[in-house]
Amino acid sequence: MSGARKVVPCLVCARWNLFRFWTPRPVAAEGQMLGDPDSAARYFRSRFGHEGQRAAVWRVICEYLEPFLPLEGCVLDLGAGYCSFINNAPAAEKHALDIFPAFATFAQADVHTHVGSCDDLSMFPSRYFDVVFASNLLEHLTAKALGDTLSEVRRVLKPSGYFVLVQPNFRYCYREYFDDYTHTHVFTHVALTDLLASNGFAVERVEPRFLPLSFKSRLPKWPWIVKLYLSLPMRPYAKQMLVIGRVLV
Repeated sequence: MSGARKVVPCLVCARWNLFRFWTPRPVAAEGQMLGDPDSAARYFRSRFGHEGQRAAVWRVICEYLEPFLPLEGCVLDLGAGYCSFINNAPAAEKHALDIFPAFATFAQADVHTHVGSCDDLSMFPSRYFDVVFASNLLEHLTAKALGDTLSEVRRVLKPSGYFVLVQPNFRYCYREYFDDYTHTHVFTHVALTDLLASNGFAVERVEPRFLPLSFKSRLPKWPWIVKLYLSLPMRPYAKQMLVIGRVLV
């Protein structure tokens, strides 16, 4: 037809949609792809192996995050894993939660450990924490668990408390993103910012390129290198983002 607009299909979108529908995923349990201790244990062994330098690296990361970590405050680490963050967080009261029961063996003596799911924080009273932290967690949740988790985090945070998130940024790691078979959600720094804003948080800080994707990277992990890296205005190979939201009163 003369004058009709020609529609050109987007090959990138088509390939992405095919990939989403044909990539096998394990069945979710209790709202997470790792919803039982056995699944979590297998994941720890295959994708989340313990690295000897992990604690030293997180010590530097916690120093970087100190403006958002009150020394006399109360902090909760969701999906704490090897407790690398919470062990090094400068806080008067520290709590860690994970669905993998054996995670408690990695916690230091001053950390209170809780076995459970991040979408049910009923063991904590409302307005209890100054900071809730989560690293590489939200992308593993189902849609319902994600909504419930955000609601629970908002409930347990004190007025103007911080929700600190470190996440893979799909914009920069789309090639490797689904190498992790438990990833169900895709987040960019723009999408995560909008998600927090639509769930009762004012976004205070966004760093689209924060850290390299994983500890499996070949990049050196000496603490002084990490400190130098975080001081750079442009961070090469960074595929993780940092997004910090504050609860709206």
